[in-house]
Amino acid sequence: MLKLTERHGSPYYYLRGTVRGTSIDESTRIPLVNKVAANDYRINREKELLEESIHGKRLTTTFSQAALHYLENGGRQTYRLADIIEHFGTTKLSKIGLVEIEAGAIAVFPTMQPASRRAHYYTPLSAIFTHAFERGWCEKKTLEWPDINESIVRWLTKEEANRFIDEGHHIKPLLIFLFYTGARISEAMNLQLNDLDLDRRHVQFVGTKNVLGNGKIRSRGVPLHPRVVEALREMLAVHRPNGGDVFRRADGSEYPKHTRASDKIKVVFWRACERAGIENFRIHDTRHTWATWHYQANRDLGALQKLGGWSTIEMVLRYAHTNVDELSDTIGRL
Repeated sequence: MLKLTERHGSPYYYLRGTVRGTSIDESTRIPLVNKVAANDYRINREKELLEESIHGKRLTTTFSQAALHYLENGGRQTYRLADIIEHFGTTKLSKIGLVEIEAGAIAVFPTMQPASRRAHYYTPLSAIFTHAFERGWCEKKTLEWPDINESIVRWLTKEEANRFIDEGHHIKPLLIFLFYTGARISEAMNLQLNDLDLDRRHVQFVGTKNVLGNGKIRSRGVPLHPRVVEALREMLAVHRPNGGDVFRRADGSEYPKHTRASDKIKVVFWRACERAGIENFRIHDTRHTWATWHYQANRDLGALQKLGGWSTIEMVLRYAHTNVDELSDTIGRL
């Protein structure tokens, strides 16, 4: 059977032993200071291995096991994947169907719009299930993805945006950047000085969530609006950083690296909304605003898709739908 062991240099307990002819030598990922939890893990792991030896992995593999194996073998760590893993936990893959998947989407992301749920919930979930299916751990899962056209696009007019920007205090340059580049907040907050070329009026977003069909991510470049160049020149002239993050605290120091991008500015963002009289507006809605403005000015969904880094043209169609008021004169000619 299995026993707990310590390895030199490792902060975790390891399991070693044999269960019905299967040799085990693996980390529990439980710190050495918590032997009680490690022993509980040992007991449960022995039970799992016994069930596997009798019934096979297809009936016994849990979601957390599949997800961990996926990550350890090159799978992509995504936003709040840990929360998805925690939700399904030790539920066996064979017990997770459409009902459980839809319930999980609501439990993990109760207020998220359909387009964001696709990206942050259904995409990683599909990748984990595919990983498990390819290894014979479960039947092939067909997910019912939410319709992105059902998502509500919240955007500001130029007058509203200018009023909001004026109330932004030290994040005013960041707000201008978000409204005029369509950057995701993670892209903006992770932006490094060497990815910014103000002389060429160009920014490069490196390793963003711009996902290709093969699951890999790529970088994308975006031209900078003159208003962005002016705002960034003024900001950088004050702080004069030699490198590192572009957008920083009011005193010029960098935000903590471990903090979620939107959490770094959410308080000052909300207060700016209140001062400007802007209601029901999220940080990500700056991206919706940019996309709406771009389509209004250019009527080019292909260019919008490329500049915004969306993987499919369907994902940008919603911005065409927000501009139907401009066609009201065509109804009068009926």
